[in-house]
Amino acid sequence: MKLRLTLLLLFISSFGFSQDSLFARKIVDTLSSAYFWGRGYTKNGVHKAESYLNKQFKSYNLSPMDGKSFLQPFSYSVNTFPGEMEVSINGQKLVSGKDFIVSPESRGINITTQLIQKNSTHFIDTANRVLVILEDKLTWSANQKAADYTIIDILKKSIENPPLTISVNIENKFVKHFNTSNICGIVKGTKYPDSVIVYTAHYDHLGGMGDKTYFPGANDNASGVAQVLSLAKYYSVHPQSYSMAFILFSGEEIGLLGSQYFTENPLIPLKNISFLVNLDLEGTGNEGITVINATIFPDQFNLLKQINNKEKLLPKIVSRGKAANSDHYPFSKNGVNAIYIYTMGGIKAYHDIYDISATLPMDEYSNLFRLIVKFNDALMHEQADH
Repeated sequence: MKLRLTLLLLFISSFGFSQDSLFARKIVDTLSSAYFWGRGYTKNGVHKAESYLNKQFKSYNLSPMDGKSFLQPFSYSVNTFPGEMEVSINGQKLVSGKDFIVSPESRGINITTQLIQKNSTHFIDTANRVLVILEDKLTWSANQKAADYTIIDILKKSIENPPLTISVNIENKFVKHFNTSNICGIVKGTKYPDSVIVYTAHYDHLGGMGDKTYFPGANDNASGVAQVLSLAKYYSVHPQSYSMAFILFSGEEIGLLGSQYFTENPLIPLKNISFLVNLDLEGTGNEGITVINATIFPDQFNLLKQINNKEKLLPKIVSRGKAANSDHYPFSKNGVNAIYIYTMGGIKAYHDIYDISATLPMDEYSNLFRLIVKFNDALMHEQADH
């Protein structure tokens, strides 16, 4: 009878994690779909994502961090590309995102002109301030400024001959006050409510480049959002001795602006944050995970490794030092104990049109979830002992 009960509990536990994997896949599928248009600045992409995620927080019965609303509004400037996005080289029409991208600070322009070759990769029309650069990979981003020039990156293998003639029709729109919000929820601790463990991920991505091309952002960072939502769901029905908080940031892709805003306008005292874990690029893991700030917090890093070695969850855990490459950084600058975990292996798509859910393996998602839950247990136990 005891054996049957043990097997039943194991089955229920495995089924629960399986269900979480299905839940996470649904979140990633949803957030990287065309409806959300890259969760960026055109077609209301990031605002649709904000509304969707706000409803998710409400459905888990989390408490708003400020006691009133899950949303923490803020704004910033951004250069956007809502309309025309056409480029032809030597009479050959190129496909946006696939064959070319426009540098995100570029002005709009509609012109046919000749280019002068400066070197093997750079071609320029000085009079019209147009620069064409040949690249081995196209990697897009976002920018807070609109320049007085236009730069177009072209995938080298997309054209046969040097680009000596260009026809370009690009529409840009500079938005001085782009309104967006962080999404912040909390589960109050049962014993030490003023001690808070925080999990964060950014939900914004790059949005659309023109009215036909968008950047799905499945791994970056629908995957991290899915992991934070899974943790929020879990802890909403399993309250801990410490408070568990969850923040989904906007404005990460344009310079960590959401996390910076939160640290400047905290909804909980920063001194109450016992530990913060930022999750970005969480959709692979067959080669393990890397931990940023591991060298700054060796005890917590070793705790992660000990759990992983005992439970045999992930192939390896790699230590890395300080880096200003995601939303943990503004917290670190303000004295908050924080690490950033990203997964390794799998797809290489990054800031391009190929970062899609269909090719995102998420094969270590459940094991990473298990590792995080066990890490939280150990973290609270260790700190309680001190």
